[in-house]
Amino acid sequence: MKDVYIYEHDPAGFLYDPRARAAMTQLIGGQDDLPAFEAGAAVRTAYHSVERMRAHGAQGRGVSAGALDLLVRLNAGDQGISIGELARAAGVSSRNVTGLVDTLERDGLVRRVPDPKDRRSVLAEITPAGQAWVEAFRKPAQLAMQAMFQGFTREELVVFRDLCLRLAANQHRLADRLPQIGSQQ
Repeated sequence: MKDVYIYEHDPAGFLYDPRARAAMTQLIGGQDDLPAFEAGAAVRTAYHSVERMRAHGAQGRGVSAGALDLLVRLNAGDQGISIGELARAAGVSSRNVTGLVDTLERDGLVRRVPDPKDRRSVLAEITPAGQAWVEAFRKPAQLAMQAMFQGFTREELVVFRDLCLRLAANQHRLADRLPQIGSQQ
């Protein structure tokens, strides 16, 4: 039997994870920064939940979650995308994307084509088989996301999206400063 996570409501009616709260309180030694640490733990929990759902849907179709992300991005455009652009958009290394493109190319879902703007470069482009794969994945993905976000209003989803992207934007701004922040202790 899998471990069941039981969340509780705080006095204001908001959910929290009592195990994460206990761990974060011990980690930081107090309550002042607790909301930020609990929010970080909640983001990780939510991320893992969404990734498990996405990976479950993709693996049954022979594609990893990372490859699925690339297929969806390539399917959204009408022309190819460079490995570097894909890496930046997905927030992973170019080396990671190269490996994913290699796998997708081997499976006939993606192909490399010359970049018309730079003859030294190549673009990744979705194939008709890749487009068919994405189309077959569309309805199960819609059902999964509807289930994951059941009970959320449209407005809450917009706010949630905004909060997540603001968090990501903060991380991008801090990325260059992280070694400096760690050495200030």
